[in-house]
Amino acid sequence: MDDEQEQHLKAAFGDSSDDDEQQHLADRPEKETPAIGDSTEWERVEDIDGLWLCRNFLSVHHQSDLLSAILNEGWFVEESINQAMRFGDLPSWATEVSDLIRETVESVDLPLLPADLLWREPLFDQLIVNLYQPGEGICAHVDLLRFEDGIAIVSLESPCVMRFSPVEEKEEDEGVVDVLLSPGSLILMSGDARYRWKHEINRKQIGFQVWEGKEIDQKRRISITLRKLCQA
Repeated sequence: MDDEQEQHLKAAFGDSSDDDEQQHLADRPEKETPAIGDSTEWERVEDIDGLWLCRNFLSVHHQSDLLSAILNEGWFVEESINQAMRFGDLPSWATEVSDLIRETVESVDLPLLPADLLWREPLFDQLIVNLYQPGEGICAHVDLLRFEDGIAIVSLESPCVMRFSPVEEKEEDEGVVDVLLSPGSLILMSGDARYRWKHEINRKQIGFQVWEGKEIDQKRRISITLRKLCQA
């Protein structure tokens, strides 16, 4: 097992207590933690055109800062509230994430997003922040057509498995593609991935999600979805 695989497994299944992780974050020098993850690498998800995954999009330090900014918004003070939506002018931290996505995509010679999407201003103008407790998920769906092509999802805290299935009805589990979203990862959907594939996070009333035969160490997870509204 190489270092990168080991890091992904540790993120999914855990190897230290929450206290240890918080101490690690507190002790980490700010100057050694760039916003973009070290040695950022992209993976094309096989069988789905237009689906790209960057597991180490955000450094550990930036994940911590971003999480603090989200919680400081006060959206999730009440337990009954698990989603916040914003249109138009986004919080400064969301604009920074959007700018970082554009910068990262433009820095590599890969078809991560169609060029015409990268030229639009702003790149994204709609934000959804979801808070998932262990066992919670979201049903299979394709994002509404009121939004343009090109959708970005950033994951924070607990890892999870996102399942993709074709819009065209097939036999159960036929053509299903599972993707492990680790903390700090970014997933981009465009073209077929955006319009011809549904995505979901399976709800598990008992136990946790499973990846490669092992239960994922699931706690709270926060996701950031960025989209662009279609012109009227």
